[in-house]
Amino acid sequence: MSFSHTSRLAAMVAILAFGTGCQSNLERVKAQTVKPDKERGQAPDFVLKDVHGKTVKLSDFKGKVVLLNFWATWCGPCKIEIPWFVEFEKEFKDQGFAVIGLAMDDEGWEVVKPYIEQKQINYRIAVADEPTATAYGGVDSLPTTFLIDRNGRTASVHVGLVSKSEYRNDIVQLLESPPTATH
Repeated sequence: MSFSHTSRLAAMVAILAFGTGCQSNLERVKAQTVKPDKERGQAPDFVLKDVHGKTVKLSDFKGKVVLLNFWATWCGPCKIEIPWFVEFEKEFKDQGFAVIGLAMDDEGWEVVKPYIEQKQINYRIAVADEPTATAYGGVDSLPTTFLIDRNGRTASVHVGLVSKSEYRNDIVQLLESPPTATH
């Protein structure tokens, strides 16, 4: 059996997209996805309600590394990432890490609440509004994920699906960096 050029190209793209688990040039490049301190801008604050009606504000997480994920229940790549984020929340929460999911579903809690229960999501979820999405650059693609450092600054942005190891590398790198003094 032989692969066509298109099939081989598709297979290579899939391998690159999901990683091979081997240490490669790609692995070394991944460490560079976190911006240097001086290039990080302040992440916009927001005030939204979670599934329990409690207020969720980004500023309440200052001092923690935050993975802020814009997603939707209908988004295929989001369905792949959510179990990773559940795992990261368990693994890193005691080290000053938190995941916040901002759902972009037009139907709001009607579809998001059952999805949270079905997928047993263990991190804070809020339904995003248009001003919040706009403040983050007008989220046009899902998933879009921001990694925010302990000082509330955007350290990394991922648009679309990236590998679990890339997220893990970014999270570990940010957790190892202490908060910097603010002037």
